[in-house]
Amino acid sequence: MALALILSLIITKVYQITFTGERYSQSFVHTIIMMSVVVSVVMNVVSGNAGVAFGLFAVFSLIRFRSAVTDAKDIAYIFFGLCVGMTAGLFQFGLAIMLTLFASLIFYMLYKWQYGKGKDTQILKVTVPENLNHENLLDEVFHQYTLSHSLRQVETTNLGTMILYTYAIRSKNTTHDKELLDRIRERNANLKVSITYLESAE
Repeated sequence: MALALILSLIITKVYQITFTGERYSQSFVHTIIMMSVVVSVVMNVVSGNAGVAFGLFAVFSLIRFRSAVTDAKDIAYIFFGLCVGMTAGLFQFGLAIMLTLFASLIFYMLYKWQYGKGKDTQILKVTVPENLNHENLLDEVFHQYTLSHSLRQVETTNLGTMILYTYAIRSKNTTHDKELLDRIRERNANLKVSITYLESAE
């Protein structure tokens, strides 16, 4: 239990350093620590006893998280803590230490190098006057500044004199929102343009 506690403290410290989500939770950090310690004991109890193991799995299947996990990386940290607790509970101390150090290093390097970084999906709303409306109005802008775009909705506004287009887009990593908005405003007679992020920007 002591080893599981020490290693889970290392895990949670790496989690705090690499956290990039929208809502940080101290309770989640405490959960990782407690689950590691508790699982280390559970694994010690069930080792070599199949009947007890199946009974505990039945109990665990009834447990539900009361709050949704908002970041996919949080699931990895939960599993990380569980694996360290399981390994320590089976007295594989050397393996538990190696797992903690190696996995923590991987998490930190992925965070530090921002491996796989890309822009989140955005919702772009563009108001276009009826006299300027045509299907290919923004194609050149999209080609220059986005990786992908798809038209989601078209509706009329201002008593039918304006048309509101709603797009789902993914900007290129080099694209700045202000620059994209300026290019669109040059095409839509400087009418309203808005960008909404579906997820928090990192």
